[in-house]
Amino acid sequence: MAPSSEIHSATRRAARRVSRPFHMETVMTDQFTRQAQDMLAAAKEARIPENVQAFAEDSVAKTREAYSKMSSAAKDGVKAFQEIVLAAQAGAKTFGEKVLHTATVNAEAAFDAAEAIARAKTVPEVARLQASFIQQQIATASTQTKEFFELSNKIGRQTLESMNAVASKTFDQMKNVG
Repeated sequence: MAPSSEIHSATRRAARRVSRPFHMETVMTDQFTRQAQDMLAAAKEARIPENVQAFAEDSVAKTREAYSKMSSAAKDGVKAFQEIVLAAQAGAKTFGEKVLHTATVNAEAAFDAAEAIARAKTVPEVARLQASFIQQQIATASTQTKEFFELSNKIGRQTLESMNAVASKTFDQMKNVG
C-alpha cells in the first residue's frame, strides 16, 4: 500500500504544480479587472476644473474664428487670382485680335499691289509700283510695331496693376487674421 499512496501523493503534488500557474493567472486577471473598474468609477466621478474647461472652450472659439478668417481670405485670393487670369486672358485676346487684323491688312495690301503690278504695261511702271509698295510696307511696319509695343505695354501694366492690387489685399487680410 505504501507504493500506491506514494503514487497518489505524487499525483496530487503534480496537480498542484500545474494548477498554480492557472491560479496565478486568474488572480492577476481579477486584480487587473478590479483596478480597471476602480479607475473607470473614479473617472466617472472626476470633474474637469472650470478654468481648464474655459480655456479649452476659448481655444476652440479662437481657432474657429481664425479658420473662418483664413478660409475667407483664401476664397478671396482664389477669386482675385481668377480676376488676374481673366484680365491676362482678355489682354492676350486683344493682342491676338490685333495680330490677326494686322496680318489681314498686310495681306490685302500685298494682293492690291500684286494686282496693280499685274496690270502694269511697262517695266518702269512695275518697278515704280514695286518701290511704292515697299515704301508703304516699311511705313506700315513701323506704325504696326509701335502699336504692338504700346498695346503690349498697356496689357502688361494692367496685368501688373491687377496683381499688385490682389497682393496688397491678400496681405492686408492675412495681417487681420493674425
